[in-house]
Amino acid sequence: MAVLELIALFLIFSAPFSEINAQQAKDEPYVGVNIGTDVTNLLPPTKLVSFLQQQKVTHIRLYDSDPDILKALSKTKIRVIISVPNNQILGIGSSNTTAANWINRNVAAYYPDTLITAVAVGDEVLTTVPSLSSMLMAAIEALYGALVAANLHTQIKISTPHASNIILDPFPPSQAYFNQTLSPVLAQLLRFLSRTGSPLMMNLYPYYVFMQNKGVVPLDNSLFKPLTPSKEMVDPNTLLHYTNVLDAMIDSAYSSMKNLNVSDVLVLVTETGWPSKGDSKEPYATIDNADTYNSNLIRHILDRSGTPFHPEVTSSVYVYELFNEDLRSPPVSEANWGLFYANSTPVYLLHVSGSGEFLANDTTNQTFCVAMEGVDGMTLQTALDWACGPGRANCSEIQPGESCYSPNNVKNHASYAFDSYYEKEGRAMDSCDFKGVAMITTTDPSHGVCIFPGSKIISNRTNTVVNSTNATSGADASRLIETTRFENGFWVLILGVVFCLFI
Repeated sequence: MAVLELIALFLIFSAPFSEINAQQAKDEPYVGVNIGTDVTNLLPPTKLVSFLQQQKVTHIRLYDSDPDILKALSKTKIRVIISVPNNQILGIGSSNTTAANWINRNVAAYYPDTLITAVAVGDEVLTTVPSLSSMLMAAIEALYGALVAANLHTQIKISTPHASNIILDPFPPSQAYFNQTLSPVLAQLLRFLSRTGSPLMMNLYPYYVFMQNKGVVPLDNSLFKPLTPSKEMVDPNTLLHYTNVLDAMIDSAYSSMKNLNVSDVLVLVTETGWPSKGDSKEPYATIDNADTYNSNLIRHILDRSGTPFHPEVTSSVYVYELFNEDLRSPPVSEANWGLFYANSTPVYLLHVSGSGEFLANDTTNQTFCVAMEGVDGMTLQTALDWACGPGRANCSEIQPGESCYSPNNVKNHASYAFDSYYEKEGRAMDSCDFKGVAMITTTDPSHGVCIFPGSKIISNRTNTVVNSTNATSGADASRLIETTRFENGFWVLILGVVFCLFI
């Protein structure tokens, strides 16, 4: 590419959005949570709202307009996005009267006591229910007209959440564009969003990008982990470096909008997250990865980090999701995106200290080094022998008859030895590797009478033990939100060629 063309591209995509800057000056970026209801024994609305307040949650998204929850939110400071289910779009788009009745019944009846900030019309309609595509804008315009009639159009925005696969060729972001078969609807939608100051709602999941492109997209890039410059993803057209997948996905949305001559619409990430448990085909759906992703995500947003294309613009996000939806159909991961179990016990302890009150009560910052899932026993045994031999880890507790001998298997013994070596080396990052068979975790691996070396340094340690399936310590600590099904591996097309362009 010629130098002048390269400079032109850089200036186009790095130029500030004056309208966006003005809007964001009024609204600080925030982290909200999605609340799905496929949960056994879901908290009653009043207790749910009390729980949200205890957790310092200020923004939530519902997948309907549950009247009991909206009533319970009255006179609180919690802001809520309500939703029009997909099966109601046809009726609303076909009748202005139906749209007006919907707004009167679900918005005007509660606002302003209940702080409704937006109406999400459907969910991933263009890709999951394409037969409704022709009615989507009719429904949006009809609902907006009803808001105007109720004089609520300046306080409440209207948009519709999209799956990330409406964008093709997403990396490098500077070359991304919307699926051309959807362009007529998207062009009309973007003009509406620009006219009304509403956001482009996107459901963005680095987890699915990673799963569809293992070996191309590094796990660390997907989890917001710190990277050396040589491991950062590089856009060859702008030479911008990407340290995480989510920023690249957001910038691909901005680039796609730019291709339709729209540059004044904010991206709102209505869904993102990482599952804490999966089946045998989802080995990276673990508590530790979910903890790492969501903890780093929260810090990234509240630090106002922006994106490489637009460092002056930080998208707000809604984490999927508040509770594990145990009534979800397989695969296993579908039921394990939550930050809490239905009984309000945290699935894991987020590490977001220093990010304000929101989910920031954890101050232990404790880490452990354990054996990675899925490693064969022979390889683990080799690493265990090194740790207890040349590595001089204290392995006395995993000898027969000692407290950490049971369960008598190589994974348990290796985890203890790895953690012992990790503590001996002062928890240095490179001391938990063992040729790729170990990983750092924030979940205490202690069990029963077996206390891991990392736990022994915690003063006033209680007898409550956090294990890999039900983190019960710190149940009152602030922790924290529906998920897009990344059904087609559209990232493979381009990511396989350029995602590993390193400098």
